[in-house]
Amino acid sequence: MIKLTISREQAGERLDRSLAQALPAFSRARLQALIRDGFVTVNGKAARPRDAVRTGDAVEVREPEIEKSDAQPESIPLEILFEDDDLLVINKPAGLVMHPGAGHQQHTLVNALLAHCQNLSGIGGKERPGIVHRLDKETSGALVIAKNDVTHRDLSKQFAARTMGKIYLALVAGTPRKAAGVIDKAIERHPIHRQRMSIARRQGRSAKTEYRVIRSSGDVSLIECTLHSGRTHQIRVHLHHLGHPVLGDKLYAGKRAGNFPRQMLHAWKLAFRHPRSGEQMTFEAPIPRDFAEAMPK
Repeated sequence: MIKLTISREQAGERLDRSLAQALPAFSRARLQALIRDGFVTVNGKAARPRDAVRTGDAVEVREPEIEKSDAQPESIPLEILFEDDDLLVINKPAGLVMHPGAGHQQHTLVNALLAHCQNLSGIGGKERPGIVHRLDKETSGALVIAKNDVTHRDLSKQFAARTMGKIYLALVAGTPRKAAGVIDKAIERHPIHRQRMSIARRQGRSAKTEYRVIRSSGDVSLIECTLHSGRTHQIRVHLHHLGHPVLGDKLYAGKRAGNFPRQMLHAWKLAFRHPRSGEQMTFEAPIPRDFAEAMPK
């Protein structure tokens, strides 16, 4: 049980947003699920994620007992970059779905992890054991998995504190006017197309992407993107806003997506502090063949 008292500065905020700020170890999506399922009360009563909080409100957050995953282990090959008793770092291939869901009950990363590991963190819920952060189905690259809850909480805090290093490579349409720059634009759910995100018109969630052009052929550019936040579709939305969408991105690039089987985005480097040893660790995921073959010469 976690007990909180709403401060004057938090008053007027949505319940889910104020909790996300106060409890960085929990994702906002996780908190919304806990609120909807009745595991969060305000002054002893059930609430909704969008309810505004008031100064002095007593908020209690209770985590339910971890349910055993319904997913079945599957012998799916994993490219392992590092592994010890606490965590696992893999190079996720493009096309692999992260966890079971609508239309994807089998052949997911979770199925592969259950076959590879005897234990996984249960904080992500029974559908997402061990999952600390996510990559889109079509995005390849470095991904860290937690084997226990202590590791999961620590890594989640590093993500929330933005101390985890995340560098991506993207192939985009055209050549940006500036060879390097920063896109500091908040992101929100698209008001009409609910599968998409967009640059926020009012509030949204802060998002910052630093980019530099590595090389370009005019029609195609190889761009390095450093994330200073971790919003849904962040790089894809920011590069689309810049006027140079990710190639193969059918959701945002439209006709400029080109003839690519998937979005050309690769989580290249991942850096974090090991939760147990305190060692600073950096991993580089090898570039997949389809991505390398499409890079400008």
